[in-house]
Amino acid sequence: MKQKNYYIIDFDSTFTQVEALDELVRISLKDNPDKEKIFKKIEEYTNLAMEGKLSFSESLAERVKLLGANKEHLKKLVTHLKKKVSKSFSRNAPFFKKHADDVLIVSGGFKEFITPVVKKFYIKKENIYANTFLFDNEGTIIGYDTANPLSQEGGKVKLMKELKLEGNLYGIGDGYSDFQLKESGHVKKFFAYTENISRNSVTSKADHITPSFDEFLYLNKLPGSISYPKNRIVAIVAGNVPEESIELLRQEGFTVVAEQDADEKTIQKAGILLVADGTVLESKRIKKATRLKTIGYCGNSQTALPVAFCTEKGIVIFDASKPSTKGVIAISQRIIDFINRGSVQHSINFPSLQLAAVTKTHRIIHIHKNVPGVMAHINTVLAEHAINIDAQYLMTNPTIGYVIIDINKEYDKQLLKELKAIEHTIQFRVLY
Repeated sequence: MKQKNYYIIDFDSTFTQVEALDELVRISLKDNPDKEKIFKKIEEYTNLAMEGKLSFSESLAERVKLLGANKEHLKKLVTHLKKKVSKSFSRNAPFFKKHADDVLIVSGGFKEFITPVVKKFYIKKENIYANTFLFDNEGTIIGYDTANPLSQEGGKVKLMKELKLEGNLYGIGDGYSDFQLKESGHVKKFFAYTENISRNSVTSKADHITPSFDEFLYLNKLPGSISYPKNRIVAIVAGNVPEESIELLRQEGFTVVAEQDADEKTIQKAGILLVADGTVLESKRIKKATRLKTIGYCGNSQTALPVAFCTEKGIVIFDASKPSTKGVIAISQRIIDFINRGSVQHSINFPSLQLAAVTKTHRIIHIHKNVPGVMAHINTVLAEHAINIDAQYLMTNPTIGYVIIDINKEYDKQLLKELKAIEHTIQFRVLY
């Protein structure tokens, strides 16, 4: 009999981008002249506990003492936290709906702000395990329930002992208390979650480092909103590219590597190349990046890049004929739109096509030589697999055909193999 899977997920700096108690103190001490001093102290207690250098119970007690918060502050905090859910969790809400019985939020935080934040993700109230505040008659926080195992050192381990869950347990979190679940043998695998913060004391002991929830789903062969985690797409930066442009790619979740720090294997894996104005790239240099999908050139690329070669290889080029910070940032955004949606508007070597993101469909990109019969072959393959086409977009230039296909049915791997194998195919990928 197949064992049930459980997903034990931390809240602070995992499900959300921030530490909620740190955010609460920003709200509660907004008008306090010593707010910066107090905030730094709370932040220090947080980090010491997350790194395993201070017991969690000591850290929690000290932080709550300094809060000075009440129920009105908590309302403001909840509104704030709803906007701070980690991006990769937000886009995978369907996973939580489908696995509502299997997902547990286990946190040293507090139910008063966790429950309303995770509610829209279909996480059951009875599957939320966290601390609870104590209030005085005026609604001011004066402490917390110290009988709750999660308020104590090793609280997550104690809780798991009490729950006695049977099956495969997977732990996802950013802190030392999350790793303790693995150390004590209560979870099968521990995934150090680094989308928001990376702690070496935690990542060094994890079974897997997980830069996004997409990566977790991908590793465990679970359905996600995108077919391939963005952190697995390497963006090589060549030359002195403005930091604002690089940061945009980094925030999107791509793994950004400076060319001088990239070994041959990293270059080979690169899907994106962002190049400074004045840098000249020859075709033999581009050939090394065998998975390259797009180049962003921070200037006029016509004399600096082998445009015809890139087109033949199905590599989309975006450039800025008038280099400026604004123009270079626009290039990064066009790269993101291409990777996310397949949009090639403003490309200098592909037929212009702007596409909106869609839901409840799978989107496939097929780039091929512009010769007769390819589209007929594509549609024949889809028909043989009884695939319904929601939408199909085809644009051509003298060299290539660029087709986007949205389908509304689950497909098998054989379909993908057959589409890749069509004669004259240059590049093929599934977006989501």
